[in-house]
Amino acid sequence: MMTTGAVDLEKKKKVVFVTVGTTCFDALVKSVDSRHVRNELKKRGYTNLLIQMGRGSYIPRKSTMQSCGEDESLVVDYFTFSPSIADYMRSASLIISHAGSGSIFETLRLRKPLIVVVNEDLMDNHQSELAEELADRKHLFCASPQTLGQTIETMDLDSLLPFQSGDGLPVAKLINKFLGFPAE
Repeated sequence: MMTTGAVDLEKKKKVVFVTVGTTCFDALVKSVDSRHVRNELKKRGYTNLLIQMGRGSYIPRKSTMQSCGEDESLVVDYFTFSPSIADYMRSASLIISHAGSGSIFETLRLRKPLIVVVNEDLMDNHQSELAEELADRKHLFCASPQTLGQTIETMDLDSLLPFQSGDGLPVAKLINKFLGFPAE
């Protein structure tokens, strides 16, 4: 049986879920593990940071409620893969994701605030075009690993507009533009 204190603690829990998909994106994991990003998340009232780190080799610093001191009240955990990340996404207050279209559109479908971090090391990075276009349309925030802390510091979650998933025309136009087809 839960006590009132446990219920209050659950209500106050604000989870940031980070996903890199099935790839290696150590730059993103290192960025969210940095003191600057952790401090910005803490300032925004987030209490938990859960990192899905994929094939990466960088291991973030874990912290539990017991190990959190005055300067580190963010509970941090990580894992490599899961059969499904849907439950993690649903329970998150904020999602920080790589620029994969599946992760982006699933987060937008769930109407969760999203920061997309573009992997600048990828050649011919069409993912950045999708992320930048959706950021221009105010559906998400776009950052690089180097600018993630600043993005969190300045983001206004109330400025985000819901994505209407039924209208595929804007996305189709973006894909056509990328492929070099003439605009209609």
